[in-house]
Amino acid sequence: MTGPVRFGWAGLWGAALAASFSPPAGQVLFATLAIGVIGMAHGASDLDVVKRERQFPFLAAYGLVILICLFWWHGAPALALPVFLLASALHFALEDAPDGRSPERLARGISMIAAPATLHLQAFSAILHEAAPGFSMPDSLAVGIAIMGGACASGLIAVGLIRQDRRLLTGTLALLLLPPFVGFSMGFLILHALPQTRQRRDQLNCTSYLRYLQATWPVLTAALLLAAGTIVVMHPVDNAGIQPLFAVLAALAIPHMLITPLFESRHQA
Repeated sequence: MTGPVRFGWAGLWGAALAASFSPPAGQVLFATLAIGVIGMAHGASDLDVVKRERQFPFLAAYGLVILICLFWWHGAPALALPVFLLASALHFALEDAPDGRSPERLARGISMIAAPATLHLQAFSAILHEAAPGFSMPDSLAVGIAIMGGACASGLIAVGLIRQDRRLLTGTLALLLLPPFVGFSMGFLILHALPQTRQRRDQLNCTSYLRYLQATWPVLTAALLLAAGTIVVMHPVDNAGIQPLFAVLAALAIPHMLITPLFESRHQA
């Protein structure tokens, strides 16, 4: 690990720990920056992994799904939220351990969503309620999610110890121990977004992350502008900022999960 990389990780962990002891608004801000800026980079190359002749229909489908997600979250958030969480768990299960056995892949998908509830059930439930007004989750279901998340996280920690896999260990422990917003942000970056960014960088034959950002900056800028616009529009009706954050995440993540795999070409010309 080079000096700048060590410095970057030290800064990220320092910000995560500071956010963990901050009021909820500080934790939302950390999640917004960590997921929306650092984590978004791996999806910024979606257009670049599609063959040129298929890029127009790809953009049309991608944009349509973004609009559907935004209107859906505005009109029926109580239904959009569980669908988004289930789709995310499936995506993480499929992408984070593509060569792993089914139990590990299932545990990765479940723990990414449910492990933050294990030690922070009240905060986890409050976040879901703020994210989707009208969404109600029975106490028994919430407890079941927390237990399932803890069981999956424990299994992954055991696997990480056996393999001496520091990435799996630190990502899973972050999900389990840190407050939900901060824990998910760090787990998402460590276990999913940063490995996916590296994979995309190699796929596009970029020799460095700077070259990768230079190649993908138009899409990344458009995504950031969309996120900022959505938050500005929705924030007046949600002073906590949680609902617009989830709306943006869903609008950008769902087409990345559903549309990109349909158009992606693994063999670039």
